[in-house]
Amino acid sequence: MRRFVLTLSTALGLAAAPAAASAQASAAGAPACAGCETLLELAADAPARKDDKPRDAFRHPVETMAFMGVRPDMKVGEYAPGGGWYTRFLAPYLGKSGKLVGLYFAPDSAEGAAKAEASAAGFAEMAAKASGEPATQFAGYTLSKVPEGEEGTFDRIVLVRMLHNMTRANVADAEVRTMRKLLKPGGMLGVVQHRAKADAPFSYTDGSKGYMREADIVKFMEINGFDLVSKSEINANPKDSADWAGGVWTLPPTYALKDQDKAKYAAIGESDRMTLLFRKRD
Repeated sequence: MRRFVLTLSTALGLAAAPAAASAQASAAGAPACAGCETLLELAADAPARKDDKPRDAFRHPVETMAFMGVRPDMKVGEYAPGGGWYTRFLAPYLGKSGKLVGLYFAPDSAEGAAKAEASAAGFAEMAAKASGEPATQFAGYTLSKVPEGEEGTFDRIVLVRMLHNMTRANVADAEVRTMRKLLKPGGMLGVVQHRAKADAPFSYTDGSKGYMREADIVKFMEINGFDLVSKSEINANPKDSADWAGGVWTLPPTYALKDQDKAKYAAIGESDRMTLLFRKRD
C-alpha cells in the first residue's frame, strides 16, 4: 500500500499543470480533464481493488470519472457508497490532493436512520484503508444532517445506479435538491443509471425493476435545477434487452435466478446504462 501511495503521489505532482489547465473547460460540453486518465488508471490498480477489478469491464470507472471531469484536487461527493466499490476507486485518486465525502440517505425509521448514521461515521476509515491516506482526507454524513459550512463547497457529486432506489423510496426530489445545495455554482452531478428502452411503460420504469428511461431522468434533473451538459455511451451494453421480468437483478452480479440460465446472463453481462453529466443551474 505504501508503495502505491508514493507512486500516486508522484504522479499527482507531475499532473498538477494538466489538471489546472483542465479547469478551463468549455461550458458547452463535458469538462476536459487533461492528464487525469493516467492518475485514474493508477487508482484503478490500487491494491484494495483487487477483488473489484473484474467489474471494471462493465462499469468503466476510469472512463466514467474522466468523462465527468473529476480531477484529483476536487471535493467530490459519492452518494450511497454501499459496499464501497466506487469508494475503493475514488479514495486513492482523491486522497492526496482532494476530498472524498460519502453522502448517505437516512430512512425515516429509527433503525434505518441509526444504520445510515453508523455507515456515514465509518466512511472516512473505510476510505483511508482503501487509499493509505489519513482519515482526515475523507468524511461522511447523511443528507438529512449536512454539517454547517458544507453547502456550496463540492465540485462534483457522483450518483451511480441509485436513482431507481431513490424513486422507489419517494426521496429522489429531496435528495437531489440537497445535493444541488452542496455543489458550488456551476458544480456538476454525474449520473450512471440502468437504462430502460425509450418506449418502456411506466410500470417497468418506476424504479421497481431498476431500469429508468433516459428522457425521464433528464427531465427530472431539469425540474430540480440542473442542465444536461453531456452524455456518454461508456457504460452502454447493447446485449441487454432491458425487459427482464425480474428486473435488472436478473443479470450479473446479482443473478436473481441463481443457476437458472446463468451462463446466458453471464454472456450478456451487467446492465445497459446511461451516463449523464449535469451542471447546477443558477
